[in-house]
Amino acid sequence: MNILITGGNGQLGKDCEHVFKNSCQTTCIDIEDLDITDPDHVEAVVKQVRPGIIINCAAFTQVDACETQKKPAWNVNVTGPKNLAKSARKNNSLLVHISTDYVFDGKKEPPGQYSETDTAAPLSYYGITKREGELAVIHHTSNHIILRTAWLYGFYGQNFLKTILKKALNQPAIPLKIVNDQFGTPTWSYRLALQIAHLVKNKGQGIYHASSEGACSWYDFAKYFLEKLSVAYNIRPCTTDEYPTPAARPKCSILDNRRLKNEKLNIMQHWQKDLDEYIHQYGQRLITTIS
Repeated sequence: MNILITGGNGQLGKDCEHVFKNSCQTTCIDIEDLDITDPDHVEAVVKQVRPGIIINCAAFTQVDACETQKKPAWNVNVTGPKNLAKSARKNNSLLVHISTDYVFDGKKEPPGQYSETDTAAPLSYYGITKREGELAVIHHTSNHIILRTAWLYGFYGQNFLKTILKKALNQPAIPLKIVNDQFGTPTWSYRLALQIAHLVKNKGQGIYHASSEGACSWYDFAKYFLEKLSVAYNIRPCTTDEYPTPAARPKCSILDNRRLKNEKLNIMQHWQKDLDEYIHQYGQRLITTIS
């Protein structure tokens, strides 16, 4: 089977390529080779590759930048998935689309969780575009899997952990404030790629939540990571009010993988267990690369 992976240079795209390459013919491409906002370009690439599955890892994920760069954010997060969904339908392909915990307003009290049946009510323009992207996929193809995930990290691409590590290594004397009253679940991109493969194999359909088990704050996440790496740190917990950002973030965006569990398809692990494995595999390479 042919698989087309968009956003192929990002952390999830790379991990999806690694997971699928031994069992499928994978075409892993990024913006240089496919502009998903161009319907004609999408149609041409899909006709050429003729994928049985399209995995859309492409997204405008800079949450704060979305507040001022609304047109490109909409184009990538809404128009792009719409174009892929239309081409997937014409080609009889399954479309796997990646969404986010930021489609929720975060008003539940931790450790409250959001399931697939909870009403989406995004706070930020990023969240709005991701929700509209979901709706575009649903409207334009019935053969789809939409996975909402959260706080993604991996070896490839940019993410929160790499940013924290870089500052800890290069500016150890400068105190770094990290929010301690927003709660969610760090999710390893490789684990999510394995979950995608498991869902595809078992013919999943519709919206699923797919994040690691357990929950923590951004501060807890950073502290655990740096301590496990044995990297000296100078981080300080702060409130959301003490660390204002252009985009509003949900205070609690913990996802419940309810459908995966109900269908006995959940292979997601506790966030600490996955982070331990990630550090075991990549910790020294991260330090060497970043420092």
